[in-house]
Amino acid sequence: MTALPQTAQSNPMMLWISAFRPATLWASVTPVLVGTGLAFAGQTFSILPALLALLGAVLIQIGTNLTNDLFDHLKGADGPERVGPARATSKGWFTVRQMAWATAFAFGLSALCGLGLAYLAGWPVLAIGAVSVLAGIAYTAGPYPLAYVGLGDIFVLAFFGPVAVLGTYFVQAGNVPDSLILASLPPGMLITMILVVNNLRDRHTDAKVHKKTLAVRFGATAARVEYTLLALGSFGILAFALFREDLPAGAWLTFACTPIAIWECKKIWSTDGPALNPCLGSTARLGLLYALLFTIGISL
Repeated sequence: MTALPQTAQSNPMMLWISAFRPATLWASVTPVLVGTGLAFAGQTFSILPALLALLGAVLIQIGTNLTNDLFDHLKGADGPERVGPARATSKGWFTVRQMAWATAFAFGLSALCGLGLAYLAGWPVLAIGAVSVLAGIAYTAGPYPLAYVGLGDIFVLAFFGPVAVLGTYFVQAGNVPDSLILASLPPGMLITMILVVNNLRDRHTDAKVHKKTLAVRFGATAARVEYTLLALGSFGILAFALFREDLPAGAWLTFACTPIAIWECKKIWSTDGPALNPCLGSTARLGLLYALLFTIGISL
């Protein structure tokens, strides 16, 4: 067992919640919030599709996290030398069979949300959901898992950015204006920063099991540069969209969280190893704050 409080160790529900990686689940809330804010600003907000999109996104992330937990264990990536938070399968909290069923259950529930959205917004929504689930599984499973060949960053940017943001907008509005494409990119960039922290922290153990993340391929400095560029890009693209008048001027409020982004970048450049663990949650919270300020700003 890992160093969880004794009460948590004896409580299966607490162990499952830990396996869901709750500190990073804000990642799935961020793009849905941005997409819903855009729908509200465009006077196309609809609460039921918004809630189903949110629940479906969270469930897909949970399913992806459980898949990652399972297959990293099977591939030996979560061995005794791991410096990150404990993983349920490798710690023996649950068997491989239990984790596989939990993964299927999470993705199954997300599919039910997809069916509800398809009923409300049309069957094309099912294609978005199916591709998202398949990508979540392919992230660490299959013969060429995305995370093991250095494609995880692209996957996260795409699915937590344009796919989630524009998909959320679509299920409420029924269409997606070209002017919203730029606004869909920053959430994906901010969530990719969480992955960069994870890969930076785990680069040594990942290299031993041939998990060729970008941090393994190009080193720690490159990972820190990537994190910084993603942070800069999330604000730079937003500024460009505002200058193009693609968004309401109230979106400038988003820049109020710039000092926090700078602070997070500073921590990444001065921290390594297990000390990076808190940066996972704080980076996820930065993305959520960005989304909140953005939504409030464009809704004023």
